[in-house]
Amino acid sequence: MSLKEIFCQDKAISVLQRAFAAGRMSHAYIFAGPEGVGKFKTAREWARLLLCKNASKEKNGTDEFADSCGLCQSCLLFETGSHPDFNHIYKELREFTRDGKGKKTPVDLPIDVIREFLIDKVSTKPTMSAMKVFIVSEAEKLNAASQNCLLKVLEEPPEYGCIILLCTRLKDLLPTTRSRCQIIHFAPIAEIRIIEQLKKAGLEQKRCEYFARLAEGSLGWACQWGRLELADANLYQAKRQLLDAISKYRYPDALDLAQRFLAQSQRLASVWAKLDASTSVTDINRRAAKTLVRVVISALRDAMKSNVTGTEKIVNFDQAEQIKNLASRFGTEKAGEKIIDACRSMLWIDSSVNEKLIFDQLLLNLAVSDTISS
Repeated sequence: MSLKEIFCQDKAISVLQRAFAAGRMSHAYIFAGPEGVGKFKTAREWARLLLCKNASKEKNGTDEFADSCGLCQSCLLFETGSHPDFNHIYKELREFTRDGKGKKTPVDLPIDVIREFLIDKVSTKPTMSAMKVFIVSEAEKLNAASQNCLLKVLEEPPEYGCIILLCTRLKDLLPTTRSRCQIIHFAPIAEIRIIEQLKKAGLEQKRCEYFARLAEGSLGWACQWGRLELADANLYQAKRQLLDAISKYRYPDALDLAQRFLAQSQRLASVWAKLDASTSVTDINRRAAKTLVRVVISALRDAMKSNVTGTEKIVNFDQAEQIKNLASRFGTEKAGEKIIDACRSMLWIDSSVNEKLIFDQLLLNLAVSDTISS
């Protein structure tokens, strides 16, 4: 891949191109935007360009478009993942810190990872290229100690260093961190473009449309669900069954339905783990549970929307009757309250609360309503 192949992020690429053309690249960036919209891919290709020894330049209208050459020693090493001046920082590296052997992958991005894989390394000069580049994934999970550890580097950066923080929740970064970085915003991907990519991957039309709408502009999430579907995880069929059950269940059925959600989450996680061996089992379990909670949230949003504008352009267009049933059982206000409850479940998943308890509480809360009889 190259910078010109980055999908639907022309504004972000344009900012980087202007900086490169002027020779005024920032020492620290925050790439901010939803998960799965191309922040990491852009950061990688930007790093490849900064490290390239023979950058190419093509005419793009009245401007020039710079990109890595793909042929020099730097580019070849970068492609194999062995470039000495490129560093990808993520929380799973904790296992490789001095005191981290055998420890579980944490929820936060811990200070020892930042200290040993960024602070210690940025102090040494580049080995091959003119710069050293550090990409920090899930920067929103940097705790206060980790961010404070970064501050000195951000305040007094070496002239050869470039740090890129990838962030989905900008407000979770300290003001002192944000103020020392150039923030580049990444936009959600248009639904039609996501559908195109899912079709290319081999999904049929109905599944393409559903996953594109459920993803809410995240090409990354949609493609992950598409891969799961092609790997026989049967996520689409499972959502149809679970949504059908939600649309008509009553309070006494809540715990049995919660058990079905838990079983489906575990099955989904087992397939996911085979497709993504580089991610910790804990994070895979979180992703699977969050996916099913998103299914619930999408149904509640559809119900709330249908009470106002009808069922046009709802996420669950393939189950309009079930959505109408939910809409008749919940008024607009009550559906909104249930969405808040479901979003709270997302926070509990991130906090490593027991999954069975999460699904039990989610389904019990969903069953309790002024308009639903037991």
